[in-house]
Amino acid sequence: METNLTSPTTLLQAIRTFADQDVAIEFVAKLRWPNGVECPTCGRKDVRYLENQRRWQCKSVHAKRQFSVKVGTIFEDSPLGLDKWLPAVWLITNAKNGISSYEIHRALGVTQKTAWFMLHRIRLAMKTGSFEKKMGGGGKIVEADETFVGGKARNMHKAVRDRRIGTGTGAFGKTVVAGLLERNTADGHSTVRTAVIPAVRQDTLHPLVRGNVETGSELHTDALHAYKALGGDFIHRFVDHAECYVKDNVHTNGLENFWSLLKRSINGTYVAVEPFHLLKYVDEQAFRFNNRKTTDGNRFVKVMGDVAGRRMTYKALIGASEVPPSGLGN
Repeated sequence: METNLTSPTTLLQAIRTFADQDVAIEFVAKLRWPNGVECPTCGRKDVRYLENQRRWQCKSVHAKRQFSVKVGTIFEDSPLGLDKWLPAVWLITNAKNGISSYEIHRALGVTQKTAWFMLHRIRLAMKTGSFEKKMGGGGKIVEADETFVGGKARNMHKAVRDRRIGTGTGAFGKTVVAGLLERNTADGHSTVRTAVIPAVRQDTLHPLVRGNVETGSELHTDALHAYKALGGDFIHRFVDHAECYVKDNVHTNGLENFWSLLKRSINGTYVAVEPFHLLKYVDEQAFRFNNRKTTDGNRFVKVMGDVAGRRMTYKALIGASEVPPSGLGN
């Protein structure tokens, strides 16, 4: 497999390029193993490519000595070829308001159930892992805010209302999403971190802020009482939205912008999102927001570079009953 690959820059190029299965396999292999293909079981690098099977074989004799480029990735065990998977990755990565499973179903000729599973696997690759560096420091300002996602309780079916309100997913059956936004990063634009939390209280908000913001940083919030006790660790400034939204340089407009993008995707594209899946959709929007200054091709390559080590099964996807309290970056 000797193919001179260049990353596509448009959706049309991606579809044409990855229609060739050998090119698609080589593209994923070079991103996954930049120093040469290695056996995912034993790590041996002198593997042999079986062209008729489009897979490799390790020279050591052990279980699973033959492996494809999909093994150990979000694509594992999928009967679909990479000619369908890679355009799907491109679409969800670069669609500002997201793309529904019904759109993927019609565009790629797969069932809606398959498309829904595909999108959730791709969202797993878009998820940011644990953060090594805290936000703030160096004179940077961090905004903290929260929003409620979900329909009005009075409009819900009784069974849905009982399930959502009964699980403590926020006021009136809505789910609480907390966010932190760092202004003016080294890349020249703001970045956001998000989490789904059980309620708006000090014991849920304070650990998120302290765990992700450098002590002594300037912190901007609204007038929510739960934030006021943070003044001992941070330069805490707040704006009362009952009076105004900007006071000097103090505001949370950066996060308000992100919340509007998030709700536009949920209300306009996905329509209804169950609380136990909400964090995946928030991660999806956070990825696009944090990478909004780059190109479509670079966003695509970034997600493709994170497909390994993030396998998801359908049973695991539908088996959870609710999203547990989640820290930022988890």
